[in-house]
Amino acid sequence: MRVYTPDKVEPAVLSIQGMLRKIDHLYLPHTSRRDLESILVRQVSKELDLLLPWQAGHGQQTAVIALWIGEAAHLDAVTLHQLKLAALLHDVGLLMLPLHLQSERGSLDPESYVAIQNHPRLGATLLEPFSFLRDATIMIAHHHERWDGSGYPYGLRGEFIPVGARILAVADAFDAIDIPGVDDRGLRDHIALRILRVASATQFDPFVVSLLGELLGKMETTGLNETLHL
Repeated sequence: MRVYTPDKVEPAVLSIQGMLRKIDHLYLPHTSRRDLESILVRQVSKELDLLLPWQAGHGQQTAVIALWIGEAAHLDAVTLHQLKLAALLHDVGLLMLPLHLQSERGSLDPESYVAIQNHPRLGATLLEPFSFLRDATIMIAHHHERWDGSGYPYGLRGEFIPVGARILAVADAFDAIDIPGVDDRGLRDHIALRILRVASATQFDPFVVSLLGELLGKMETTGLNETLHL
């Protein structure tokens, strides 16, 4: 896998902005435009995988889970589309952090932790100029808010957090949870869901966690990749 060196990071960010700008300037019927936006934003997410190889595939998997939940919540087609784009791009703000924080996964000092907390706002700032990402940008800006109001970057609570951001938060966490020593996907998902349930009504919207639990219960013998595809 090609990995960007430090002197390549800024040009790569500019390249991503260029790709998004081309998408923003498309003139097509709404349905055709959404399909093409999905295809092209998936290409952008693959560029993010090259820049952040430690989490390659995370955007794609988060999008799968977020759409799974969003469909169960009966979100309309436009909101589901924006949720998909938000999930694919939700960690783009990490590219705006100092280089050592883009790859550091160990314990962080307080100053570095504060910097990491800024990545949703930085990501929203990077994406804000692109009109086709208007609602997705809002979801990205708030996907680390917490149900109890103790999250970041703005400290929103409860239903003041946009519903797409609440779904994205659960999908992001569910895919990101690492269970050492567990290779079985079904067992891993079961343990990850238990962790989310512990944080339900404090970190996460309890309704969204409950929805995910119901979906997993119905699909105990089927992996997420087999349940829904982008």
